[in-house]
Amino acid sequence: MIAYRLETVILPNGELQLKKLPFRPGEAVEVIVLPLSPQMAEENYPLANTVLKYENPTEPVAENDWDVLQ
Repeated sequence: MIAYRLETVILPNGELQLKKLPFRPGEAVEVIVLPLSPQMAEENYPLANTVLKYENPTEPVAENDWDVLQ
């Protein structure tokens, strides 16, 4: 079984909307809803909100480490 994970929030009216799912129209799916704990969010994204600024974000990284470029 292939699982598709999606994080979203419950709307003010108590409904949940799931958009752009990778399934065919009419395909049967199983939906399990679990609350996202703060601890779980930190474990999955330990570097979230840690970048202060990007310096040269489009420049190559560790270019001298590639043998093929020597």
